[in-house]
Amino acid sequence: MFTSMDELEKGLSDIKSSPKEVGTVELIVRRPETGEREVLAHAELDSTHGLVGDNWLTRSDGKGRRATANPDMQINLMNSRSISVIAQTRDRWPLAGDQFYVDLDLSAENLPAGTVLEIGTARLEVTSEPHLGCKKFKERFGKDAVLFVNSDEGKALNLRGINARVTVAGVVKSGDTIRKVD
Repeated sequence: MFTSMDELEKGLSDIKSSPKEVGTVELIVRRPETGEREVLAHAELDSTHGLVGDNWLTRSDGKGRRATANPDMQINLMNSRSISVIAQTRDRWPLAGDQFYVDLDLSAENLPAGTVLEIGTARLEVTSEPHLGCKKFKERFGKDAVLFVNSDEGKALNLRGINARVTVAGVVKSGDTIRKVD
């Protein structure tokens, strides 16, 4: 059921060949409630609410208490080639819990904190908040997947994804362009 470390490592060359400047939004997922996922054709991004209708601003901490929304974790992006190798099938991508799955090199070298991204008609700023594999990620994708994304190379490539905040509100559609802004 889970992808083995050998299979994950075989996918690295494809992941590393992701576009560096201009990519594509492959999938948009909203999390209306904890554990729920809605695949969207388009989404509205707002600087206060993040992805409108997502639970980022109001989610609990998993113990029934309201968590404080961290603006540096407002939007989660994951490389579509990375999740493709990890999840094996596209219908399992939303289980990762990210909002945007993009074909773009998300490595720290390519997108350091402070990088501005244009996504649809919105703009995001990459934050320094790490995005790592956790207990839920392990339950959904296995021990090897967590070891893969949390390895030194996995962290450098941001295989688990990156965090960002909305700086300019706008609309994003599946298939839209995502690009680095100079």
